[in-house]
Amino acid sequence: MSSPVPAAVSELTFGEKLQLVGILWDELASSPERIPLSDSLKTELDRRYQDYLSNPNEGSTWTEVRNRVLRAQ
Repeated sequence: MSSPVPAAVSELTFGEKLQLVGILWDELASSPERIPLSDSLKTELDRRYQDYLSNPNEGSTWTEVRNRVLRAQ
């Protein structure tokens, strides 16, 4: 997916571009129902959800994962 970058975007600083990415991401995330899912991705998500329902105590909490990542730095 290579499309021309608008001149106004090219002129932004790195920080401004990063901020723009955040704004765009938040805008997309505000309507998750509009994000298309392929059949294979939906099947995988359904499979993982069923795994979770079958074994809700398996895996790690967000806090545990975050702590492991921060310790690894």
